[in-house]
Amino acid sequence: MPEFSTQDRDVLRQLAAEIVEIGSLPIQSEKAELWRRLNDREPTRPLVYINEEPMAELAAHSTELQCQCIDPFLNSIEAGLRRTLYRWRHYPVDSIIRPEVECPKVFSSTGIGINQKGATIAHDTVVSQHFDAQISEMEDIEKIQMPVVTCDEKETQRRYEMLSVILEGVAPVRLTGVRHIWFTPWDKLIRLVDIQEILMDLILRPDFVDALVARYVDAKMHELDQMESLGLLDSGALNVRVGSGAYGYTRDLPGETDARDGLPCQSLWGCGNAQILSDVSPDMHWEFSLKHEMRWLERWGMTYYGCCEPLHNKIGILRRIPNLRKISVSPWFDIPKGLESGAGEYVLSIKPNPAVFATDVFNESQARQDIVRLLDQAEGCSFELIMKDISTVRNDPQRLFRWSEIAMEEVEKRSP
Repeated sequence: MPEFSTQDRDVLRQLAAEIVEIGSLPIQSEKAELWRRLNDREPTRPLVYINEEPMAELAAHSTELQCQCIDPFLNSIEAGLRRTLYRWRHYPVDSIIRPEVECPKVFSSTGIGINQKGATIAHDTVVSQHFDAQISEMEDIEKIQMPVVTCDEKETQRRYEMLSVILEGVAPVRLTGVRHIWFTPWDKLIRLVDIQEILMDLILRPDFVDALVARYVDAKMHELDQMESLGLLDSGALNVRVGSGAYGYTRDLPGETDARDGLPCQSLWGCGNAQILSDVSPDMHWEFSLKHEMRWLERWGMTYYGCCEPLHNKIGILRRIPNLRKISVSPWFDIPKGLESGAGEYVLSIKPNPAVFATDVFNESQARQDIVRLLDQAEGCSFELIMKDISTVRNDPQRLFRWSEIAMEEVEKRSP
């Protein structure tokens, strides 16, 4: 019998009971159908999703986010439940809660054999970093090794049994695998090279850059092969975040499945991006990123592409992704220009600028104007509004709560 404290048990049972009660409301299935229609490019109003909030800042103003569990694993489950409930109470927008508690499979990877070095300054969820270059010559590329993935079935079973005992009669426990993988070679590589030099190398040493990206993708493909063969992959066509966007509900991929068996890549969403290449030409973006990413992207049933990089001038190369369904529309994406190039063929994941929360005084009128402008520009398209990358709310959580209300007021006016 797994050991746990009475305090941990009582805390989790109370939170899980709230999750089941809210997750059983009819609105959850109604919202799931809206997300399904959106992702399948059927007529529906724009949907709203909020994530990447400054949770430590929000927690300083609310006991709702203060964890109490002693056991490290149970503490992590508690943190997830508390955040889910906090969002639902204060800025639910179009979020979805399922009436269950998830227990992730336990596994590890040796990684690519080289980790970032340098100074880090952290403040809440905002992190400033300096990276020491470790790869600068062709021979250094060999520092990138092929990962080895290992499942810990004993620890997975221990955690699953412990949660099942704790929540017996309160909430079902679902064993889950890896539902989505954040794949972006350049986000990793810029931590291992000199950023200014590598951008110069796109012109001065293209063979070096090409070999570097190819080696990294080799390593991640090797890792993915093992994850797939070990049965670690699980459905992401649920209330699972896809890429830098929102939920992955769709009729075109399996939804609820038994994670014990695992799924092939073709049953999941994939994603990619190359934020550091924001200002390079479409041809260079293809040559030094997307050409290599294609090996990864082609493995999945459907894909999401992009993050903060503006892609309005690169729709042409994105069309080469055979299973592309959704693209990121960052605050720097020129929506009219993108639509002229065919961006409207895809579901648009539109990101309003989170700077609205950082001003000395929260300007509700400006927030509404920004939302209406985006809604007007994307009129007639399938799209979602994703408020993310929120570094601060200036110690005023009400700003976030009010923004969510304004956003919902405006999107509900756009119902078909």
